[in-house]
Amino acid sequence: MMNNNTPLLEMRNIKKEFFGNQVLTDINFTLDAGQVLGLAGENGAGKSTLMKLLFGMDVIRETGGYGGDVLINGEKVNFATPFDALNAGIGMVHQEFSLIPGFTATENILLNREPKKRNIVSEIFGDRLDTLDYKEMNQRSAQAIDKMGVKIDANMVISDMPVGHKQFTEIARELSKDQLKLLILDEPTAVLTEKEAEALLDSIRGLAAKGISVIFITHRLHEILTVCDKVVIMRDGYVVKDVPARETDVADITKWMVGRNIQSSAQTESKIDPNAKTILSIQHLWVDMPGETVRNVSLDIKEGEILGIGGLAGQGKLGIPNGVMGLYEAGGKVIFDGKEIPLNSPRVCLDASLAFVSEDRRGVGLLLDETLEWNVAFSAMQIQNKFLKKYLGGLITWRDEKAIHDVTQKYIDELMIKCTSSLQKAKELSGGNQQKVCLAKAFALEPKFLFVSEPTRGIDVGAKSLVLEALKKFNRERGVTVVMISSELEELRITCDRIAIVSGGKIAGILPATESSEKFGMLMVSQVK
Repeated sequence: MMNNNTPLLEMRNIKKEFFGNQVLTDINFTLDAGQVLGLAGENGAGKSTLMKLLFGMDVIRETGGYGGDVLINGEKVNFATPFDALNAGIGMVHQEFSLIPGFTATENILLNREPKKRNIVSEIFGDRLDTLDYKEMNQRSAQAIDKMGVKIDANMVISDMPVGHKQFTEIARELSKDQLKLLILDEPTAVLTEKEAEALLDSIRGLAAKGISVIFITHRLHEILTVCDKVVIMRDGYVVKDVPARETDVADITKWMVGRNIQSSAQTESKIDPNAKTILSIQHLWVDMPGETVRNVSLDIKEGEILGIGGLAGQGKLGIPNGVMGLYEAGGKVIFDGKEIPLNSPRVCLDASLAFVSEDRRGVGLLLDETLEWNVAFSAMQIQNKFLKKYLGGLITWRDEKAIHDVTQKYIDELMIKCTSSLQKAKELSGGNQQKVCLAKAFALEPKFLFVSEPTRGIDVGAKSLVLEALKKFNRERGVTVVMISSELEELRITCDRIAIVSGGKIAGILPATESSEKFGMLMVSQVK
């Protein structure tokens, strides 16, 4: 019998191991109907694994299942597939989108659940020939979008949408399911602009008010505090804290997540050399990149410095490296080390010893099905003929497996990449560790100049300080000039020598990193004429 104080969801003594690593140990918590639970923890703490387990995903079953019990409304469940979870009223929106690009938002929202109409043909030949009831489809998708509380164009094709709207389409798809009781959101705001993120938080509150429970995973801890009723913090596969949101703050959560206090303060000494030559000069750059405005950017970067580029989402900071490196159409002029570099030609940049760690680690960064060794060495091998042995006076070239292994092992140790070995596949690593592999790949090119875009997006506090330290060390020891683009001002202030702020597609100003956050904040909201 279910009584009124039975929680909607209960997890009891959940355990899980992957490839011999214990990733979840004795997880216990409850969630009531209409409650919003914030799930925080470093990458590799086990958050995503726990959600996959709750959602019945194949990867859990294929790796030997799990120990412990999941209870919904007091009854034990064992989901063999995500369909079982959906039938029980659980919806999930993943970090990676699962939308069909050529379909409209409406078609994606109602995929496989389209309302159908009988017609003469189907009366005779059976219901496979029913026609789709578009009027009903449009109504249902409009209702779901309405329920979400964020306006998106239901008739727009997914491939034309800005990334934030794709995220909202995924959420609307879950909301269109009548039986939805619990919605799992895994890092839903990582790809959203600040306005969209606020709209999403509002819509989460709206769902809770309608009695739908939400599990919200995010690295933006202030979001957890604004929207959640309680916070569950995981570390190394354990729940280390389960506390009402109003009784905690960002500093406490951070402390529990990493099990140590992380001091964040701007660099005290800034090593700007007034006599350093300009190594890269960007002049009147415009870039045509979806969701970014780059109108007229002029910027001189000095040899040996770490220059930060900051600014609010969509103002153009991501467009700059993508334009210079030739990934999106661009115009203007770029002079590197005294020579003009043609735009729209990625290979020329790499040949000139510029490297780029993209913000899009899955799309641009990694070969997910390949080993870490192959990921780290591949670009250097292709572009610079590194890690190759020559025989018979160069007639035969052979991969130097030992050199490849050694360089990968070196970066696994230096960046503390958590993996079973250098032969593990990239897709088996957590997001933070995948990000470190992207850095290792760029370091292996031994470039003169490195663009690194959102190096810590979606990774936890502990991994952040490691990644930022690695960039500083790379800059100091190898003399590599680094341009770091980040949404997090404090991170730029800890790492960089100077910081340029982009607003409305132009540079609003450049200040030493030692300046106060307020001054940078003023630049971010300034309108550049």
